[in-house]
Amino acid sequence: MSASGRYLRSLMACMLACVFWVDTVSAQSNNAGCTFRLVAGTSRQILRCRQGLTIIAEDGARFALVDRDRNGSADAVRLRRKALLLDAPAGMVRGGFAVVTPQAIAAVRGTKWAVDVARGKTSVFVVKGRVAVQRPASNAGVVLGPGEGVDVEAGTGTLAVKRWPAARVSALMARFGQ
Repeated sequence: MSASGRYLRSLMACMLACVFWVDTVSAQSNNAGCTFRLVAGTSRQILRCRQGLTIIAEDGARFALVDRDRNGSADAVRLRRKALLLDAPAGMVRGGFAVVTPQAIAAVRGTKWAVDVARGKTSVFVVKGRVAVQRPASNAGVVLGPGEGVDVEAGTGTLAVKRWPAARVSALMARFGQ
């Protein structure tokens, strides 16, 4: 390989590493009114935000907090990989708190729920309260209640709400130490 080829290859590797690093630390650098704490003995993070929002991020989760109305408090999160467990008290955000993934938007007005992004699919599960889920490019969606979940993949098919089996719920919640 020529010197210019090695240089170009090194430059591309550096650019990819920088993009990965920015994605990994974006939540920490844009705290949107949240404080971060590592859970002792694990690599999970707990974020405690203004207005009572709590977010538990599993190890390796790729996300960024968003302050859409620029009031200094998080009102959404962009999740790209792995899972978050969120607890949002009713009325904490006017219009609801949203989790935006490549496949889905999950919005709430007071609930505890988990969102998991993996292998081209977003899974949403509700522990308590209600969560509205839709694809980003759609107005049609579903509303989940406690114990219900939905798997959202790219496409336009109907979203199927299902009561998740205990084993699936336990496996998901264990990822958050719950």
